[in-house]
Amino acid sequence: MLEDQRDRQVSGARLAEELGVTRNAVWKAVEALRAEGYVIDAATNRGYRLAQENDLLSPASIERFLPDGHPFGITVRKRVDSTNAEARHRALEGAPEGAVVVAEEQTAGRGRLGKTFYSPAGAGVYLSVVLRPRLQADAAQYLTCAAAVSCAQAIEAVTGEEALIKWVNDIFCRGRKVAGILTEGVVDMESGRFEHAVLGMGVNVRVPATGFPSEIADVAGAVCDEAVGVLRSRLAAEMLARFWSLYENLPDRSFYDEYRRRCFLLGQPIVVTRNGSRVRARAVDLTEDFKLVVELPDKTRRELPHGEVSTGPA
Repeated sequence: MLEDQRDRQVSGARLAEELGVTRNAVWKAVEALRAEGYVIDAATNRGYRLAQENDLLSPASIERFLPDGHPFGITVRKRVDSTNAEARHRALEGAPEGAVVVAEEQTAGRGRLGKTFYSPAGAGVYLSVVLRPRLQADAAQYLTCAAAVSCAQAIEAVTGEEALIKWVNDIFCRGRKVAGILTEGVVDMESGRFEHAVLGMGVNVRVPATGFPSEIADVAGAVCDEAVGVLRSRLAAEMLARFWSLYENLPDRSFYDEYRRRCFLLGQPIVVTRNGSRVRARAVDLTEDFKLVVELPDKTRRELPHGEVSTGPA
């Protein structure tokens, strides 16, 4: 109720009446919220007001930025090992499409190829969505690429920062990685279609108070130097809403041109790492199904459906 009335005072009497509890119970609830970190102003004879600087994530704080009739069922957890793991567990238990797990902190956040994704409390947006796509497994790249476009667009809409895509699933701002996408799924072996998929998106909103770990400090960045207000909730909502609009017509690949425009590797010398070997190449094109076309030193070309690429020296 405070979230819905964020700009206004809400009297304790009204809260008590609408919730069917005593004024004392309202006071205890406010104190419990304050203990969780919410800043709640109180004025005699006027009531309570959620301060504008609150940036804690909650279903209500995210939903106020989503369009009416949205398909999402949002759960916010203070701490999980991985939102993808939590969403995957819920999918196996029959959670409907659109179930979303958001976390303030991940203790074992993961990226592609077994990499870790540093996810400290209060510094980012970490969320996963349960999907049940009518999609062949070999088209899974569409999910990842649609999410990358959605994430980049959401960052620009909320912060004004230009967001570019490093094929296939990383988002960069000002030359540093600020977000990553991880798509996982269970496939029916007979039909080759997904039984369900889990799409994870993680964004570094602000630099953690203790900085990034040394092993990623040269690469990792954040979308804002300082984030105030409800930026994280708005960003989460923008990511979800933009992704869903693409997901509803995924086979059309209407986001291809946008993905290609933001893909900053095209035309650049790169290093391709596959099966433990590193090969110099040049990224020259992107196929219609999002494979990266690279030109090798002998001028032959190959299409990479996946793999690890970098702009560093071999």
